[in-house]
Amino acid sequence: MTKIVTDVICPFCGTLCDDLEVAATDDGKKIIEVYNACVIGTEKFLHSQASDRVTRPRLMQADGSYKEISYDEAAEYTAQMMAKAKKPLMYGWSSTNCEAQSMGHEIAELAKACVDNTAAVCHGTTLIAVQDIGLPTCTLGEVKNRADRIVFWGCNPAHAHPRHMSRYSIFPRGFFTGKGHKNRKLVVVDPRPTDTAKMADIHLQVTQGQDYELLNAFRVALKGEWLPDVVAGIPKEKIYEAADILKSGRFGIIFFGMGVTQSLGKNHNIDEAIAVTKDLNDYTKFSIMPMRGHYNVTGSGEVMAWQFGYPYSVDLTRGFARYNPGDTSSIDLLSRGDVDAMFTIGSDPGAHFPFNCVKKISELPSVCIDPHLTPTSGVSKLHVPVAFNGVEAGGSCYRMDNVPIDCRKVVEPPEGMLTDEQFLIMVRDRLKKMKGVA
Repeated sequence: MTKIVTDVICPFCGTLCDDLEVAATDDGKKIIEVYNACVIGTEKFLHSQASDRVTRPRLMQADGSYKEISYDEAAEYTAQMMAKAKKPLMYGWSSTNCEAQSMGHEIAELAKACVDNTAAVCHGTTLIAVQDIGLPTCTLGEVKNRADRIVFWGCNPAHAHPRHMSRYSIFPRGFFTGKGHKNRKLVVVDPRPTDTAKMADIHLQVTQGQDYELLNAFRVALKGEWLPDVVAGIPKEKIYEAADILKSGRFGIIFFGMGVTQSLGKNHNIDEAIAVTKDLNDYTKFSIMPMRGHYNVTGSGEVMAWQFGYPYSVDLTRGFARYNPGDTSSIDLLSRGDVDAMFTIGSDPGAHFPFNCVKKISELPSVCIDPHLTPTSGVSKLHVPVAFNGVEAGGSCYRMDNVPIDCRKVVEPPEGMLTDEQFLIMVRDRLKKMKGVA
């Protein structure tokens, strides 16, 4: 016999699709089928059923082999590591729930650690720009129901956020948008002819690294003023045409991704993109929104801001929060050799950080909390497998438009397996005893 769990949240990307249905066995131990999800989201659920899944913590031995240990022993090892370290780094957080993030920050305060999330290597520049000049934004529901002018700048949702266009931006029939894509105009700015660009009414194939110049040209074109013949590889006629299309809509939105945030210019690109949005509001209603990647990276920034006043790259080594991206960011700390222990949760720096940083992690006392076997778990001294968030554990998370959503537990984790939050509580309680904190 099977049961259908409805209104399930997909814990893959920042779109957080909330219309999934999951068929599971009556005893709640096995997933049979996933409905309505994209291919990646489906795999996220089904991967939890893998027969070769690691279900107990593993401690690396001197010869490089692994020894299975209990969760109690793993919590003790982690607490001892955090207590002995003078400047530990706690990195990740973007693929776990807000409750676990908050508990992890308690540990960071006790250990006087540096705590950082994956925004440091993706949308951290966006957060800096927002701190500079604010963010005229909206919710994805408003985009679905109102937007008739869509811009995708430096992002490729056809691959990275597969259901974004069908649920919120291009194809859905909104309250005020009628037949969806037939009443919408799509502008894509990308140096490559991506699958998203192939659907665009106008594709501006910008020269790599010249987003700032093109954004500035848009501000000029909106006012109808003079432009040189070519800007950032785009003929001026095409820029004027795109500007006129955006001005002529009733409601528009600029979605931007890492093609803008991590290319030359970084946070200055976002400053200018927000300024373009502001200028467009002289003619019509326009908003702007970052395309966040991990399903709860937005939540990590929110929780960190609640507790420390800053959204990422927080240094607590002096007993209070300091914030200086480029100095207190994970890659900078590891590159300089400033930290003496590494705690990773809900991310995979081993796959994405520069080689010298990954090498440093392999040399340090290190713990990786992740349900998967990853490059990071492979270089860490201790790997602690935990339940899959959004599949085997519920909790709060934030969609890319800063809307909080409650994730639903679908099936039970393997017997004896802990959630992120449960393991972190064990570590926190041990660390409190070691520090003599009531």
